[in-house]
Amino acid sequence: MPTVHLMGSSLNSRVNLAASLRLQAVQTPIVPTVAELIRANPGTISLGQGVVHYGPPSEAIASVQRFLADAGNHKYGLVHGISELRDAIAQKLHSYNYIEVHDRYDIVVTAGSNMGFVNALLAISEPGDEVIISYPYYFNHEMAITMLGCRPVLVTTDQYYQPRIDDIRNAVTERTRAVVTISPNNPTGAVYSEDLLRAVNALCRDRGIYQISDEAYEDFVYDGRQHFAPAAIEDANHHTISLYSLSKAYGFASWRIGYMVIPLHLLESIKKIQDTVLICPPVVSQYAAVGAVNADRSYVREKIRGIAEVRTMVLQRLVELDELIAPPRSDGAFYILLKVNTTQTSMVLVERLIKDHGVAAIPGSAFGITDGCYLRIAYGALEKATAEQGIERLITGLRSLLRE
Repeated sequence: MPTVHLMGSSLNSRVNLAASLRLQAVQTPIVPTVAELIRANPGTISLGQGVVHYGPPSEAIASVQRFLADAGNHKYGLVHGISELRDAIAQKLHSYNYIEVHDRYDIVVTAGSNMGFVNALLAISEPGDEVIISYPYYFNHEMAITMLGCRPVLVTTDQYYQPRIDDIRNAVTERTRAVVTISPNNPTGAVYSEDLLRAVNALCRDRGIYQISDEAYEDFVYDGRQHFAPAAIEDANHHTISLYSLSKAYGFASWRIGYMVIPLHLLESIKKIQDTVLICPPVVSQYAAVGAVNADRSYVREKIRGIAEVRTMVLQRLVELDELIAPPRSDGAFYILLKVNTTQTSMVLVERLIKDHGVAAIPGSAFGITDGCYLRIAYGALEKATAEQGIERLITGLRSLLRE
């Protein structure tokens, strides 16, 4: 067979093998970037990644033994989650969130709530549609919206990081598909009021769009603040998508289990997505989750009391920085978004804190902040003694770097 020479084929191949332009528009994940800096500077105390310092309750580990006792568990499971876990979640939603699932919502178990967010976007949007998110935003939400060819529409918040309902209303267009709320909030630590969440939900109902309510930090509220689940609203079941996670309160991060509470009409679409991407949530993790969800909630309450003590310590120590920072506030989650009075960029400041002072934070630029220097401080991942050491390094470092 004669050899055929295709002129220019090498150049065309290089062009065709380029990375997707859509993915090139997505920001580089910041947590792995900061993690690399930490690894390059041994001994660094991380006030960066949003995890807790404890692991799952003993009931979760014991439940894994039940998984191992049945050889059938090594096969694929149901695409939307095993019945035992979904039943346990339904009971939790009823008693804790006042959400009645029966004939109103369905439950889909996911590999973490981030997967739930992507599932939701795929199920309700087309490329070019708009999704309203508050600024500063949670970077993985903004990344997912961009990744799927949609457009994130940013609405600013007030001085306490509360969204303004009028700004959300004015941002809605004919291409809007959803308004995203995160309460308690990442990265700000804000807890949205019930009145605000009801107003957002009513707006979404009236305009025929969805509210996507991310409630991964539902247990982490302080100083008398209360978490409210919009799906508990009487007429919310046709337009409300709720996202939950076991990663935070149950110390379950690497097990990758979360769940969605969705309108019934979205179930078939989300099953298509999960069957394509995941086939089924990890069954061994689901068994562990059954043990966690059915455990006495005093386990979670006790752990969060410890985190609340660390929060109090962190807020009290940060006051020592006086004019170098704006007064910090955090009513929920385990984050403080700290405004630093400097002309340095947040990423430069993070790098210098790690290299020169052995303490890490997440730069505000990852959350879309361009008007000033902000650091996200996470205080849930450390025992109190280590957290005190980390905050001491942060205070010493900021005093040194900002007074040069």
